[in-house]
Amino acid sequence: MGASLTAGKSRRIESIDLLRGIIMIIMSLDHVRDYFHAFSYLHDPTDLPHTTAPIFLTRWITHYCAPTFMLLAGISACLYGGKNGRKALSYFLLTRGLWLVIVELFIITLAWTFNPHYPAFILQVIWAFGISMITLSLLIHLPRKILLPLGILLVAAHNLFDNVHVTGNTLAAFGWAVLHEPNFGGLHFGPFNPIIGYPVMPWLGIITLGYCLGSLYMPDVTPEKRQQSLRNLGIGSIVLFIVLRWTNFYGDHSPWSVQENWMLTLFSFVNVTKYPPSLLFVLMTMGPSLLFLAYAERPLNKVTAALTVFGRVPMFFYLLHIPLIHGLAVIAAVLTGHPASDMVNLTTWVTSNEKLQGYGFSLPVVYLVWIVVIALLYPLCLRFSKYKQANQATKKWLSYF
Repeated sequence: MGASLTAGKSRRIESIDLLRGIIMIIMSLDHVRDYFHAFSYLHDPTDLPHTTAPIFLTRWITHYCAPTFMLLAGISACLYGGKNGRKALSYFLLTRGLWLVIVELFIITLAWTFNPHYPAFILQVIWAFGISMITLSLLIHLPRKILLPLGILLVAAHNLFDNVHVTGNTLAAFGWAVLHEPNFGGLHFGPFNPIIGYPVMPWLGIITLGYCLGSLYMPDVTPEKRQQSLRNLGIGSIVLFIVLRWTNFYGDHSPWSVQENWMLTLFSFVNVTKYPPSLLFVLMTMGPSLLFLAYAERPLNKVTAALTVFGRVPMFFYLLHIPLIHGLAVIAAVLTGHPASDMVNLTTWVTSNEKLQGYGFSLPVVYLVWIVVIALLYPLCLRFSKYKQANQATKKWLSYF
């Protein structure tokens, strides 16, 4: 019986690492696309009048990354608390959240822009993780009967504020951007120019739901019960997404509509809002992720074992992949006749840089660069993963990666 529980626990952790690893790999595709795809400098890949099926799907599949990773962060927090206690978890979430905010501001922004003057601070997913973890460090002291409804409310009800807009270059506008409405460059406070793509309200809801979901991974829950619960939640999420989306009743401020052919109509149906993630966006991405977790509890093979390497060291991977992709893009820009300065010292998001219009490559080249990036990072991640496993008990700083 003891051996069975140990094996079950191992598989459960491996399933989480496996999904996280897949998500990290898919995420890097999106970032390679930003720096290499010529289409991205002309149109949004989900712009139906201009896109193609390969371009749309290349962007759409990456929608699963941020919400799934946030959900898994909540599950991992619950597991950490189960092992170390609520007080230790609260301290860990607080300090790791602060660390992530600092990393986003000063390390990741620099990796995106290669501009040491910091003309803008790009507050994206890592920022949202940090603020959500800091807040969760307080919320975990609430009873679960309050915490679960709160998580549902944050995810399901934030779309009620879609028509609330706070404009102008004011602290109120900044605060509303932090909470709910993205602001991609309209705020300027002296030298501090924030670009806020990830308002934290819905992301806090997702990590809170993940924390509650983590109770399914406690030792007293049988694999059969956990898998059944994950299946039911996953199927329920998908069904609710289809029903709400079909009716255009609630959950996303951009309704779908019939297009000139069935493919574009399907794309319109699944083209839901990410900034901030609408209720329908969350349902669409969470459903398949929960089903994956339900069916992924099995021994690893060579392929899945390799994928889990990235899932064990996600922060290490994240910190490496952005400057690597950006550095390769500098080389690509120079080789295609652009001065390196067009890709260096960026003052905005790379695809918004007017100097780079006309730069870029076809989608097959994007996928080739993506494969190269993963191949270059794998041995580094494998080595760090082994180091982390061997030393995490004595070197606590490793848990922040």
